[in-house]
Amino acid sequence: MNLTRRVCDLALLGITVVMLSACDTVPRRDPEFAAAYPAAHAEPQVFQATSGAIYQVGYDALLFGDMRARRVGDILTITLLESNTAAKSSDTTIARGSDSTIQNPTVFGSTPQFDLPSFLPLANTNNATLESSLSASHDFSGEGSSNMSNTLTGNITVTVADVLPNGNLFVRGEKRLTINQGNEYIKISGIVRPIDIADNNSVSSTKVADATIVYSGDGAAADANRAGWLTRFFVSVASPF
Repeated sequence: MNLTRRVCDLALLGITVVMLSACDTVPRRDPEFAAAYPAAHAEPQVFQATSGAIYQVGYDALLFGDMRARRVGDILTITLLESNTAAKSSDTTIARGSDSTIQNPTVFGSTPQFDLPSFLPLANTNNATLESSLSASHDFSGEGSSNMSNTLTGNITVTVADVLPNGNLFVRGEKRLTINQGNEYIKISGIVRPIDIADNNSVSSTKVADATIVYSGDGAAADANRAGWLTRFFVSVASPF
């Protein structure tokens, strides 16, 4: 009785864990693409009307400054314009053959001939000689082709994580979308030149140096498009077939 109850409790616990995991639809955050925040500013000093000056420290405003990203924590919009196409084909043919023949030698002007012992396979053959021949051939033919094409368009807003000594900006960020029963992730990081940033504070992804662009997803839709572990084994290099 106790054993049956324990099995039922374990089954109920397993069902509860599965249901709770299914309810967790919040996308995961990747610390490698986490947003960068600017350093905290010092609190402005108390305005002193008796100082006699128009300018007061901590109360300045940039009315005509350049609003493009240039400091750590500033945001920058990257326009994704990725389109790549590649094709590769190969054809290999290898043929090899060899043929060796040893004639019956002549010893002291005569060709040796002898009778084989009775236990050998050719014992019934009379006048056996030392003549032999060997031939071998090998043929190999292989052909392969590969085609790849992908396109990625859209916008993603990132933050400046670091300002390099030469003034270039290291940016990174990610966009997380929850759609129905799955999550979509768009991640990007790289180096941007300030001169490539447009007036609207955006830059094309084709001008991002050392770019890392990741588009992935998880959930029911992603699992349905993924081959099972046994199928992946038979198409991997570990398969002996």
